Amino acid sequence: MSLSIGIVGLPNVGKSTLFNALTREQNAAAENYPFCTIEPNKAVVPVPDKRLTTLQDIVSVGQAINATVDFVDVAGLVKGASTGEGLGNQFLGNIRDVDAILHVVRCFDDENVVHVSATPDPADDIEVINTELALADLQQLEKRMEKLEREVKGDKKLQPVYEMAKALLDYIGEGKPLWTYPQRTDNAFVALNREMRFLTAKPVIYAANVGEDSLHEDNDYVKVARQIAEEQGTEILTVCASLEQEMTGLSDEEQQEYLELYDIQDSGLERLIQKSYQLLGLISYFTYNENEVRAWTIHEGWTAPKAAGVIHTDFEKGFIRAEVIPYAVFAEHRDRNAIKSAGLMQVEGQDYVVDDGDVIQFRFNV
Repeated sequence: MSLSIGIVGLPNVGKSTLFNALTREQNAAAENYPFCTIEPNKAVVPVPDKRLTTLQDIVSVGQAINATVDFVDVAGLVKGASTGEGLGNQFLGNIRDVDAILHVVRCFDDENVVHVSATPDPADDIEVINTELALADLQQLEKRMEKLEREVKGDKKLQPVYEMAKALLDYIGEGKPLWTYPQRTDNAFVALNREMRFLTAKPVIYAANVGEDSLHEDNDYVKVARQIAEEQGTEILTVCASLEQEMTGLSDEEQQEYLELYDIQDSGLERLIQKSYQLLGLISYFTYNENEVRAWTIHEGWTAPKAAGVIHTDFEKGFIRAEVIPYAVFAEHRDRNAIKSAGLMQVEGQDYVVDDGDVIQFRFNV
């Protein structure tokens, strides 16, 4: 499975600058997953993971294959996007399949970069985007309700879905995003969301795009955006899109020097992916053979057979056991045979829940 993130925001908030920086800066460092433009507004990017590099060194193989993130850059939305203003409908459709939304908010002053308002206003900017996403969901849901009213008369099994649709209409109408809906695990909600791919049901991370002077201390704009994120119970990160773009094409060593110069621990891409994984409950495990080491993305709480199915469905169907070495153990002892001899390799069955960083060899029979 691959994580997908849709980037949204008003025009001239730094969204495209951030997209270009995030999707290009890793190109030189990860030859197996270079920046790859699928469409003008889409890119596939490797997930930075230092553990993978360490494992490659330990097992001495030629390739290290990262997990990937699909980024979808949605053209700047404006008021009325849900009814077709600008290119609203077209681009709103582009993010219906993503797992999460990165909402870029302008939190800097620059008279050379025209804003849609006289001055940046994070609260208003956030409201505009969230309102357009909600209106798009409302329109879809209203159309579905018309059909459900007819269908439920001939199929009473649809009654729970019909009742859920009515409840969701009221919920969105109150200005609440569906990712905060209390009964998101209800079968009727899951069924509707699978069909409708609600925009407001997708978890949101706010990216406060700031100038270099506000990277370490929130300016007034960021304080407003942070308060909104806290009220909504979601994540926010500060990022300087122009700085990220300056690092485009630099080597790993050069990027590290750049980050140290600005007293930044991790790049915007790394922090974004970390927050996305946390928000969506994702983790990574590793496999290796004589040619490569590889990272795989799964949901936290998945059992070994289900995790194996990410590699190939046959691995899940014919699962026998999983031979597991925690990453910390592998990094310390650096030899599979020594780890096995010391009794530190875990032999796990069907019920084993995979931990983040597990190095796993699956045994299966089909």
